Amino acid sequence: MYIPTLADMSAAEERIRPHIHRTPVLTSSFINALAGAELFFKCENFQKAGAFKARGASNAVFGLSDAQAAKGVATHSSGNHGTCLSYAAGRRGIPCTVVMPRTAPQAKKDAVRGYGGKVVECEPSTSSREAVFAEVVAETGAEFVHPYNDPRVIAGQATCSKELIGQVDGLDAVIAPIGGGGMVSGTCLTLSNLAPHIRVYAAEPEQADDAYRSFRAGHIIADDAPNTVADGLKVPLKELTWHFVRNHVTDILTASEEEIVDAMKLVWKRMKMVMEPSSAVPLATILKNRDLFAGKRVGIIITGGNVDLDKLPWQ
Repeated sequence: MYIPTLADMSAAEERIRPHIHRTPVLTSSFINALAGAELFFKCENFQKAGAFKARGASNAVFGLSDAQAAKGVATHSSGNHGTCLSYAAGRRGIPCTVVMPRTAPQAKKDAVRGYGGKVVECEPSTSSREAVFAEVVAETGAEFVHPYNDPRVIAGQATCSKELIGQVDGLDAVIAPIGGGGMVSGTCLTLSNLAPHIRVYAAEPEQADDAYRSFRAGHIIADDAPNTVADGLKVPLKELTWHFVRNHVTDILTASEEEIVDAMKLVWKRMKMVMEPSSAVPLATILKNRDLFAGKRVGIIITGGNVDLDKLPWQ
């Protein structure tokens, strides 16, 4: 198992610069007062293709040799990684196939197709996703770009926290949502090397809390098909992301479905910003654990903004 390094992050930073946005950091005095902390929202919902995963996908796609790229890329994804891989493949002019759960938001399926990707549907479970994907790769010979258990992807995601610490001084902590753990791993990679005093927290839905339980048990616990409004956080940790979580995460915090939706609405109302339910989990956990973050300067990674506006979770 290859563990990506700070050099991999630096190479990714150069490779993906023409293909991504340097996203802004926003604040809200109202939400700061509510939390009793200074919160700095790193807005990857404004990223290319609407999610942080444009970083890792672009690093993987533009790091391929011409011979590899000619066969195209393929992945399995509940939405954003598939969209972002399609975006990156389109920029390079190569084919992209994405295996997606049939229950994935229509907006995310449409987004994959909009960037030129091909969608192949599967049942909404990890086992079905991986079985259907194996058929796709056997048929196409495409390069597999895993949504998170891939050193190239993690190195790309690591560029987000590199930007953040260049934009905000004096952070005490950074918190990001955790599903498979790609963004959290990238955050750990950067901060453990460049700012080891900054604590890394992960935030997870109570109804899909396998990372929380894994963290406490000391080994990976994988749920096959959890049910949560945070549709981007339903996948389990894998060996590579578990390495970073186990060694560098301070704690994993959880929030209820109601708390997640309330946080999403709060950001919509006060910051006039659309974000996915998955992106609302960190704020939900901060508001739930005010004593832990009281008086601290905390970076929050808003991981994506690809919301189906016809199916908002409070409708």
